Amino acid sequence: MNDKLSPGQFWRLTAIGTVAFFAFWYLARALHFAPPQFLPMPHEVLTKLIDLTHNPFAGATLWEHMLSSLGRFAMGFVLAALIGVPLGLAMGWFRLLDDIVTPLFDALRFIAPVAWVPFAALWFGTGIGGPTLIIFAGAFPPCLINAYRGAKNVDVRFLEAASMLGVGSFKTITEVLFPAAVPSIIAGLRIGAGLGWMSLVGAELIVASSGMGNLIVRAQSALATDTVMAGMVAIGMVGIVIDVLLRRLERQLLKHRNA
Repeated sequence: MNDKLSPGQFWRLTAIGTVAFFAFWYLARALHFAPPQFLPMPHEVLTKLIDLTHNPFAGATLWEHMLSSLGRFAMGFVLAALIGVPLGLAMGWFRLLDDIVTPLFDALRFIAPVAWVPFAALWFGTGIGGPTLIIFAGAFPPCLINAYRGAKNVDVRFLEAASMLGVGSFKTITEVLFPAAVPSIIAGLRIGAGLGWMSLVGAELIVASSGMGNLIVRAQSALATDTVMAGMVAIGMVGIVIDVLLRRLERQLLKHRNA
């Protein structure tokens, strides 16, 4: 049985789900499930979202808060990818390195990124270092784990062929393991990007003086629910864009690999 949806079916179901969501939202407001100041209408949230793009809130416009958050995200995520992917591939190839790193990594990866917030605040204050550390803690484990799994699942015939040709360890990792592990690596980057973005926003609630997390907590303190929800919508939209860009990267890498 083929469960794959055609593009037409996908968009129809997406439209139905979207309409149902907003219909329930309007119905909840009409039935007074919550006071108006705590449950604004969807169009009120959209109006506030547009307003935030040119009227400052908490010292900056929506674009300025978003750029601040994206700067922190880029630093933490890129650092996690640059360390996690090569280390995961190396662990998949060198048994000794795997035995050394795995026990420590297994102990640390179960610590929630938000648990690093007190240390980040003590070590870095409200500067860029604190959120960067927290986003790294969220993005690093998926990057390493998926690169490691991708390396372990490489067809052994490729490795035997490389060994017979006298290919060194570095070339084996870069020219055999990495290309074969690309789908797994990209999956790890997508998961890491999602966790990192969520971790960053959580970190900004506490250790940053700007950014989307700061905007939301300042709006919550002012009981500006429409601003809170507008910030949440903006965060979700940027998350979708990040995922789309990573999917496009995956297609390009796979196309290059299969060329």
